[in-house]
Amino acid sequence: MSPVITRARTSTGAGVIAILVMVLAFGNQAYAEWADKHAQGATAWELLLRTLAWPRWYLTSGGNATRDVIAFDIRALLLVVLVAALLGMVGANVLGGGATFVLGWFAVIIGAALATLLTTFLTTNATLYNALLSAQAASAYGLFVGWIVGLLSAATTRRPVATAA
Repeated sequence: MSPVITRARTSTGAGVIAILVMVLAFGNQAYAEWADKHAQGATAWELLLRTLAWPRWYLTSGGNATRDVIAFDIRALLLVVLVAALLGMVGANVLGGGATFVLGWFAVIIGAALATLLTTFLTTNATLYNALLSAQAASAYGLFVGWIVGLLSAATTRRPVATAA
């Protein structure tokens, strides 16, 4: 088996791949605009569909200021990087599926909040109040969606192997 495939099966790799796929699939401009138009009901499913679009990133400005587009793109990238960093730093020390699940979920909540706190000051409406409101929305994203990363991380946790002395 290839070393790349072996490394991708670790809990950290699975969590990073999960958040990367979610950001690419649901944060893109087409899905975000679709969710803004079609997922406006008051059901749990539509709330999840709207929440999945939170880490928006843009290929074209679409009428937004260039400064905002760059900030949103950096925020989406920073979300993936921060989740990867949190999972990588702590993941090796966590044993068991339940703890790995909580770590994956927590990494998305903290990663999203930190990513938006850092990038809100790059937008055209850069105030501390707007940064805190954005962090509130980001932590809601982590709360509602982070369980997916936690679940995939827990499902791919490697059990320690005892070595003969």
